[in-house]
Amino acid sequence: MSGLLSLDQLSNLVSNGEIDTVIMAMPDMQGRLVGKRMQAGYFLDTAVHETHACNYLLTVDTDMEPVPGYKAASWSDGYGDFVLKPDLATLRRIPWLPGTALVICDTLDHHGQDVPHAPRAILKKQLKRLAAKKMMANTASELEFYLFNETFETAQEKNFHDLKAASNYIQDYQIFATSKEEPIMRAIRNGLEGAAIPVENSKGEWGAGQEEINIRYAEALEMADRHVILKNAIKEIAYLHGKAVTFMAKWDTEKAGSSCHIHISLWDKAIKQPLFHDPKSKLYGLSELGQQFLAGQIKHAREMTYFLAPNINSYKRFVNGTFAPTNIVWSNDNRTAGFRLCGSGKSLRVECRIGGADLNPYLAFAALIASGLEGIEQKLKLEPEFRGDAYSDEGVPMLAKNLRDAIGELDKSKMLKSRLSKDVVEHYVHTGRWEQLEHDRQVTDWEVSRGFERA
Repeated sequence: MSGLLSLDQLSNLVSNGEIDTVIMAMPDMQGRLVGKRMQAGYFLDTAVHETHACNYLLTVDTDMEPVPGYKAASWSDGYGDFVLKPDLATLRRIPWLPGTALVICDTLDHHGQDVPHAPRAILKKQLKRLAAKKMMANTASELEFYLFNETFETAQEKNFHDLKAASNYIQDYQIFATSKEEPIMRAIRNGLEGAAIPVENSKGEWGAGQEEINIRYAEALEMADRHVILKNAIKEIAYLHGKAVTFMAKWDTEKAGSSCHIHISLWDKAIKQPLFHDPKSKLYGLSELGQQFLAGQIKHAREMTYFLAPNINSYKRFVNGTFAPTNIVWSNDNRTAGFRLCGSGKSLRVECRIGGADLNPYLAFAALIASGLEGIEQKLKLEPEFRGDAYSDEGVPMLAKNLRDAIGELDKSKMLKSRLSKDVVEHYVHTGRWEQLEHDRQVTDWEVSRGFERA
């Protein structure tokens, strides 16, 4: 589609002066883009084959602090390089940045093999498992975020307190309220279209100043690439308009959390036909394969929760009666359930509602696919549908309550250690434990205000 570039097209744009910069970026463990800005001529002459980056990029925390204790890279090993190899199928213009193109890179070792703990490699491994069964996964991720009438700088100067949201009341589906925000939301939608990321819609969400943007479904790797570019684009375009945004799962105790609902269905890879729909099925037309896939996700939901909720803050979003799930049940078109069956006919799909806006899409997609494939391979039987308000039923199985519990579930997961690899799971368990350790040693504003005088 328009916005994607071939090397010949890029060369022509460089020759006539329209493009002078090519961003070479890889997704990091937090789902952010990290990399280099190449002078376009150098990219075409040399870096089109590869560039290098420090391997510490997959062993740092959110603040880019090197974390001790990883097997993959450390001070004792000298923090060497790995290879960033451009996936030229992702080469595209970035219309909101003058003269700029971007390409997503795979992360390889010096023997040309995928670095196993790189998020893109983790997802590609599961897609190969699907391909061996002549299947592919189509996915879509719905991102929510908060928009502020602040800059990132003024938000920091205020210590992130008393921020002015773009709206002062709930604007879910409200047209007039979102018309006030349309200058920036229109810039985001049109910018994404120009970067070959097809947009379906944007809308107000269930929080004051909360937005949702939906882009068209795609094959899982392409969708994950779209997701990280989308998230980066929203931040950049907001910055260029003098605004700030946050993708925290729960930025304010009293406000609705921000989710990333993930829709997924399996398709026949050769003939591009959906595999979840069976008109003979009495269970909403969901095929036996679809039932097994969903059963696998439900069985392994607790052990994969870390990949859907990777931060301390992620678990603050799981509150009853807030449209964020607290349970592990499935239901047809029921927003109180952790897994919702959506659509009909060819559009029939499973929506996982557990993930927050802070997730890494490569890791989330990989975990959901690995769990679903386990259901297919073990021929798991889908439990009966839950009906009613899943928040009010005390008998339903519950999600992990906090990051510490989720890390423990991941660490015990024989399935994920088998399917993602033991070393990969250990790498991310270590990441989660560091996040927990950093939180545990901090004195918070809440503690000070509660105990300064009264303790």
